[in-house]
Amino acid sequence: MPSPLDILHSTFGYSEFRGRQAEVIDRVMAGANTLAVMPTGAGKSLCYQVPALALPGTCVVVSPLIALMHDQLRAAEAVGIRAATLTSVDTNQMETIERFKSGALDLLYVAPERASGGGFRDLLDRAPLALFAIDEAHCVSEWGHDFRPDYRLLRPLLDRFGHVPRLALTATADAHTRDDILAQLGIPDDGLILAGFDRPNIRYAMSPRQGTTKQVSDLVAATPGPGIVYVQSRAGTEKMAEALGAATGRPVRAYHAGLDPAVRARNQSAFVASEDMVMCATIAFGMGIDKPDVRFVAHAGLPKSIEAYYQETGRAGRDGDPSVAHLFWGADDFAKARQRLSEVQEDRLPGERARLAALGGLVETGGCRRAVLLRHFGESPPENCGNCDNCLSPPARTDLTQLAQKLLSAVYRTGQMFGVGHIEAVLTGQANEKVTKAGHDRLSVFGIAEGEEAALIKPVARALLLRDALGQTEHGGLELGPSARAILKGEASFEIAVPPKTVRQKRREQGAANPVGDPLFEALRTCRRDLAAEAGVPPYVIFHDSTLREIAAARPATLGELGRLSGVGARKLDAYGDAFLAVVRQY
Repeated sequence: MPSPLDILHSTFGYSEFRGRQAEVIDRVMAGANTLAVMPTGAGKSLCYQVPALALPGTCVVVSPLIALMHDQLRAAEAVGIRAATLTSVDTNQMETIERFKSGALDLLYVAPERASGGGFRDLLDRAPLALFAIDEAHCVSEWGHDFRPDYRLLRPLLDRFGHVPRLALTATADAHTRDDILAQLGIPDDGLILAGFDRPNIRYAMSPRQGTTKQVSDLVAATPGPGIVYVQSRAGTEKMAEALGAATGRPVRAYHAGLDPAVRARNQSAFVASEDMVMCATIAFGMGIDKPDVRFVAHAGLPKSIEAYYQETGRAGRDGDPSVAHLFWGADDFAKARQRLSEVQEDRLPGERARLAALGGLVETGGCRRAVLLRHFGESPPENCGNCDNCLSPPARTDLTQLAQKLLSAVYRTGQMFGVGHIEAVLTGQANEKVTKAGHDRLSVFGIAEGEEAALIKPVARALLLRDALGQTEHGGLELGPSARAILKGEASFEIAVPPKTVRQKRREQGAANPVGDPLFEALRTCRRDLAAEAGVPPYVIFHDSTLREIAAARPATLGELGRLSGVGARKLDAYGDAFLAVVRQY
């Protein structure tokens, strides 16, 4: 029987395991039940694919989305793994079942709804089993942000085949969710392997919204390669797609649950196959995206929680190359989120409040974003990561207690019913028609904010909303919140991080690794594109950009030399080696 390391080299073309992959695989090979929490891009799928090839029998993979299964199936088949899916849209179900029963499959992908049914348990009685892999395992937890009830019905299946090792995998689980997964899937506490949550290749940045479409357009223009823009409403995705297409000239599509299913599937396929498309989407465009070369993820509004933010930004840079995650937020996002808390069940309220507060802390911090993010997941990171907006351009922390008091006083004296624009006009002494008609030009707070203070009114109002010193009325006016009193009475100071006045957006400042203007690299990409079109798969299934960069740098002359490069396994060398060597010979 070949060793896991032999399989890694011959099938996948890699010389060594990364991170804690070897530890996870050793446990699986020893028949131990395991929960592996590994960041996106750390190679979770290898942790069940390698044992599936090393052990007799089939590995049954429980996966939450058909689109995700089909992506994983394509990638598995491309390296020569015998794999199949058993889903409602597959027309060859009988053939797949026969292959499964005869032991002719290494991997079988199924949805939790099918896996938890009695008929499937009976089928498993008649097939040789190597392993159960439960992918996206956070779906098992009611505390997780993608809860799927059918995941909680898997335990009887796993226990019926107690001799078959079980491996649960997720990228996103705080301590509470991890405990729940272990309990629900019958994995011992010592079966937890926590590989950490850091994604060092992603640059995190956050900006207050000031004309979101323009801000997102600037990001798109500065960042070549595929990207995702998360928008909060269905109508907003289509509007944003239209605006970005017009502003940047890039191919842009929309994706949301209200689209015709055929259009949605077409848009997703086009995005997965593209090397420069931007997808404007609601969070319906989620776990099914197994695309390694996404170069940026932008949020045009607030995600639901830090867990959701981590999962959504984690779709960037899964190939390990430099990528950007930029969140554009508004104080009204937090005000609306607080209003929604009134609809939450009493027993879930403390948890939801804590989630919102944690998100507020991430957005408002003047320190390292990555440190806040990683501490949320129970890690102890260094204070400076060197790859987020605050570490690269540290904002000055400024004591603005006096301006906060002036702003809160103006909100109170104008009757707690006007928006920030009106409050700003009063404080800066603008006697416009609305101000004079309300008699607010005669208030003691009229014209008391001057010079630099005037420019800070909106950031201070945002921060006051964030800290619950201000709230929003249902008509969008400002009103005093629970923590206003302490600031007004001088019992609490008020500091904010003031961002640098200008942030130079050097084109591809995040340091894209792909060479620019290298004719050989571009020719290799063209070759990859042609082969992908011929095979009906996305270009990254042929080779990742990192492999093309190695080929361009090493200029291999023989199949043997090409086979020694990272990411070139035996199956791919056989299928594509001659085509790529022919391109190298031209240069």
